[in-house]
Amino acid sequence: MSFIQALDQHGAWRKQFALRLKLLSEWLIDHELMEPGVRERLDQLHAQVKNDKITVAFVAEFSRGKSELINAVFFAGYGRRIMPASAGRTTMCPTELAYDAELPPCLRLLPIETRLQPQSLLDWRNAPNKWERVDLDVNDPKQLAKAIHKVAEVRRVPVDEARALGFWHDEIPEDNPLPGADGLVEVPRWRHALINMAHPLLKQGLVILDTPGLNAIGAEPELTVSLLPQAHAVVFILAADAGVTKSDLGIWRQHLGSLGDGQASRLVVLNKIDTLWDALSSPEQVQLQIAAQRADSAEILGVPMDQVLAVSAQKGLLAKVNRDDELLKASQLLDLEHALGDRLLAQRRRILSAAVSAGVDALRGEAGRMVRARLRDLVEQIQELDGLRGKNAGVIKQMRLRIEQEQADFDASGAKIQAVRSVHLRLLKDLFALLSPSHLKAEVAALAKQLKSPGIKLGVRRAYDHTFDRLREDLDKADRMAGEIQSMLEGSFKSLNAEYGFSLQAPSGPQLAAYRKDLDLIEKSHLQYLSLGNALRLAQPEFAERLARALMSRLRVVYDTAVNEVELWNKSAAAQLDAQLRERRRNFTRRIEAVSRIQQAASGLDERIRELQAQQAALNQLEAKFGELTEQLMAASEDEPADEALVA
Repeated sequence: MSFIQALDQHGAWRKQFALRLKLLSEWLIDHELMEPGVRERLDQLHAQVKNDKITVAFVAEFSRGKSELINAVFFAGYGRRIMPASAGRTTMCPTELAYDAELPPCLRLLPIETRLQPQSLLDWRNAPNKWERVDLDVNDPKQLAKAIHKVAEVRRVPVDEARALGFWHDEIPEDNPLPGADGLVEVPRWRHALINMAHPLLKQGLVILDTPGLNAIGAEPELTVSLLPQAHAVVFILAADAGVTKSDLGIWRQHLGSLGDGQASRLVVLNKIDTLWDALSSPEQVQLQIAAQRADSAEILGVPMDQVLAVSAQKGLLAKVNRDDELLKASQLLDLEHALGDRLLAQRRRILSAAVSAGVDALRGEAGRMVRARLRDLVEQIQELDGLRGKNAGVIKQMRLRIEQEQADFDASGAKIQAVRSVHLRLLKDLFALLSPSHLKAEVAALAKQLKSPGIKLGVRRAYDHTFDRLREDLDKADRMAGEIQSMLEGSFKSLNAEYGFSLQAPSGPQLAAYRKDLDLIEKSHLQYLSLGNALRLAQPEFAERLARALMSRLRVVYDTAVNEVELWNKSAAAQLDAQLRERRRNFTRRIEAVSRIQQAASGLDERIRELQAQQAALNQLEAKFGELTEQLMAASEDEPADEALVA
C-alpha cells in the first residue's frame, strides 16, 4: 500500500470513528446520560481523533532535490511543480504545509527580522498580524506555485546585519556566504513559512515540514530542538551520485542523530538515481552502483539498509504527470511511499488506537457508574414500596417522614463532602504550582542567564545537567504528589460510598513520571550545541538568546501537557461526585413523590411498583445497549476502516 493510500485509509478510519462518537453522543443525550464527566471524555476522544496530525519532515543540504521529492510524493496531481524546485537554492526558510479549516487558503510568512526580537517562534505563531499573508487559489496550480515560490526569496544585507541575524560567523569563515562585489551577503527573506491549503492529504491531518540547508537549520535552534524532534517521520535526502558528503554528515550528526530512539521513523533517501542511468552501463550495473551507495550510506549513518532507499524524484514526478507506469517503476518512488505508509502510518495508528481505547474505557466507566447508580436506586425503591404491602396509612406516613429525614440528613452532610473537595483542591493547588510556568521559568533561569552571558561558555554543560536534573526531580515530586492525592481520593470515595451508598470510583491518576522521557529527548537534542565544535557559535549572544528561547518554548509544551492531564483527572473526579450527588437528590424527590401518590390512592402502591419495575427493565436494556455501543466503539478503534453499517 502506498503512503497516499495508507493515509486515505487512516483518514477513513478517523471519519468513521468520529461518526460513531457522534452517534453515541446523541444516544447519551437522548437517554439523559450526558453528564459533565461523560461529556469531558467524549470531547477528549473527539479532539484526539479530529486533531490527530502526522508530521513528515524533509531534511537535506541544498540542491539534494528535497522540494522536488515533496512535489513528486504529494503534489503530482496538480500536473506541475508546486514547491519551488529549480536549479540552485530553493526553499530558503523552514516551511510547514498543513490544513486548518478555520483559515482561508493562504501563505503566511514571518520576516527574518523577527530573529532580532526576544519572542520565540511559538510566540510568533500566536501573533498572526506579524506575518505577511498571501491568499492562495488552490484551484489554480499556476497561481499556487507562483505564490509559494516566495519561500525562496532572499535579501542582500551588510555583513553586520547578517551576523546579527545568525548567518555570518567570524569564527567559522568557511560556513559564511560569499559577499558580492558590493560587500552585501545573501540571507533568507523569511524566518518561517506556513502554508494552509485544503489538499486532500493535508485535510486528513498530514503536516509536511520542508527544511532548508545546514546553515539555515543551525541558525534556528527552535527548529532542531522543537519541530524536528516532534515529527513522526524524518526523510533525510542525499544525492545518489555523491552519497554522504561532509555537509550531509554534519546535518545528520548535529540535528538528526539525537532525535531519540525512534530510528524506524527515519528514512534516508538517495535521490537523483537517474544521474546514474548511463547508456554505457547495463541496468544490472546501474542497480549494483545504487546498491553499493545504499550500503555505504547505511554504514556511515549507522542505520539498517532497509531504511535507505534510492529514488529519482524528478522522474517520478514526470511519470505521475504523464501517467508513465514504466518510468514510475524505474524511479522507485513507490518504494518510498510504501515505506512511509508501512513505517509511519502503522506506527501512528497503533499509538492513536491505544490512546482512543483507553479513552473509550474511561468513558464506559463514567457513564456505566451512572447507569448502575440509577439501577441501584430503583431496586431500593421497589424493595421499599414492596414492604408497604398490607400496611396502614400510619405506617406509610411514617415512611414518608423517614425519607424526609434522610433527605435532610443528606443535605446537612454537604459540609463533609465540601471538606473532601477542599482538601483535594488544596493538594492540587500545590501540584499545579510545581508545574506552573513561573516555577518552570525559575528553574531554567540560571541556565538561561549563563547561556546569555558573553564569551565562551565553559560551564554551560554543567548548568544544563543541573537544570535538567532539577526538572526531573520536579516531575518525580509532582508524580509522588499526584499519587498521594490519588490515595486520598480513593480513601474519601470509599468512605462516601460506605456512608451514603454511592458507587464512586477514583479515576486513574496522571502518570507524570512518563514526562521524564520528554525531558530526556529535549536535553539530548540540545547537547549538539554544547560540543566544542559549537563553542564559537554559542559564544554569540544572539544565537545563545535564540537557543534559550527555544529551550523554554519546548519545555513549556511538556509542562502544559502535564497540567492538562492533571486537570482532566481532577475534572473527572469532580464530575463523578457531582453526578452521583444529583442522582441521590433526584432519588429522594422520586421516593417522596411515590409515597405521596400511595397516600392519595389505595391502588397507588401496586401501580407505582409496576412503574418502577418497568423502569428497571428499561434501564437494564439501556445498560446492555450502552455496553454494546461502547464495545463497537472499542472495536472501531482497533479495526481497519470498513463500509459496515453503523449502529444507531
